[in-house]
Amino acid sequence: MNNVLLDLVAVAFVIVATALIGIYGLRVSRTTSDFFVASRTVRPLWNASAISGEYLSAGTFLGLSGLVLLGGSEGFWFPIGYAAGYLLVLLFIAAPLRRSGAYTIPDFIEARLESRRARRITSAACLLIGWLYIVPQLHGAGITLQVVADIPPWVGAVLVAVLVAAAAAAGGMRAITYVQAFQYWLKLTALLVPAILIVFAVNGGAQEIDPAVVFPAEAGPSAIDAYSSGSLLLALLLGTMGLPHVLVRFYTSPTGGSARRTTVLVIVMVSAFYAVSSVIGLLARVVAPDLASPGVADTVALVLPARVFPGLVGEVLTALVVAGAFAAFLATSAGLTVSLAGVISQDVFSGSVRSFRVSALVCAAVPLGIALLTVPAGLVASVGLVFLFAASSLSPVLLLAVWWRRLTARGAVTGMVTGAVSCGLALLVHAAVGGVGAAAPLLEQPAAWTIPLATAVTVLVSLTDRSGPPTRTGPYLARLHTPERG
Repeated sequence: MNNVLLDLVAVAFVIVATALIGIYGLRVSRTTSDFFVASRTVRPLWNASAISGEYLSAGTFLGLSGLVLLGGSEGFWFPIGYAAGYLLVLLFIAAPLRRSGAYTIPDFIEARLESRRARRITSAACLLIGWLYIVPQLHGAGITLQVVADIPPWVGAVLVAVLVAAAAAAGGMRAITYVQAFQYWLKLTALLVPAILIVFAVNGGAQEIDPAVVFPAEAGPSAIDAYSSGSLLLALLLGTMGLPHVLVRFYTSPTGGSARRTTVLVIVMVSAFYAVSSVIGLLARVVAPDLASPGVADTVALVLPARVFPGLVGEVLTALVVAGAFAAFLATSAGLTVSLAGVISQDVFSGSVRSFRVSALVCAAVPLGIALLTVPAGLVASVGLVFLFAASSLSPVLLLAVWWRRLTARGAVTGMVTGAVSCGLALLVHAAVGGVGAAAPLLEQPAAWTIPLATAVTVLVSLTDRSGPPTRTGPYLARLHTPERG
């Protein structure tokens, strides 16, 4: 009973802290710009903390350690791809997006291509990506409460959805920035403290870490499927550039240079977190190998502390992990809800503060309905599919919009539709028939061909489009690539 009580107290702490910080954000949110982009005044360290807070989702906090428990070194492809994706963001789009002056990704696409149709297709892609990303967060909340307190999974999903909708509607981007920055440091602490203590306990106890168990020879480089691993890594690298809740945060930076500095800090922060989460999974391969089964492995971060430290110490560490887990669900869901609310408010309603609040409620309700009607799959796998879809549909067009002068609206629309449809069909066929002989890897990990296909279609249609690019393309691109003074 004490265990359950501590865990529920931890959840209550996160809820109260989120509410109080959100209330503070509400007090300083006054203008439309505050709600959409925090008036573009968020400094690098604070912004990097907020970006890291929303990027480190349920798939990372719970799913990554479970994936490493199941696959050992093979599970490292995900954190490598997640972190390295920000390097591409740093090199290619962070500063230009900030200089665009847009509020949302559809804003940027419309301004770049002068096309309402391109904007609508981009908005649809952003909404689909965002809603699919929120669903695993709600599933993760349900799993957490079920494991630690035997509470029905739907309770956790509803609780997170309600909190996120309230926080986003009340204070917009400025309030969510404060919340997410706090939650990053809470999440890092929630895994770092147990990981350090477990390492000392394992090394000083009867169970010593055997490298052959943690890194078995049969899972070494010779066992890696080159196509599947390469295709997965490509999806993770480019998928980061297509996540609307990631990209919208760069609009909150004061300048393009500030956006770049923010990205450098994000790479450091998320890499540190991935290292800690991976260590939890590696330790579990020694201490709790019995948890290495699909559906159970995602709970390893919650179960491991009590397994190593029976009694009060283990219960306190478990409560700390529970607090971090709920911070993960709330931070990512909040970031997604704010970014999607901006899209709906701008495209469907008037773009006012009131319409933003209504949109935030809608953006939380839709994924909640999906979560309640679906069964949780592997958290990392679910998030990985979102990265794949984003990489196939949005990322090629965003890169070309920033760097290629001859991109046209028709080419962009055709490319986005081609990437989205080809990716969706591949995954649906694989789910239905489990692959078709030698084509199975191409369907299971289609990024290696869907991304080039979408890019090629975009380029080909743009080159053959008689209407050509917008007449103001040159000055607009010059604006994107001209550094600010000072």
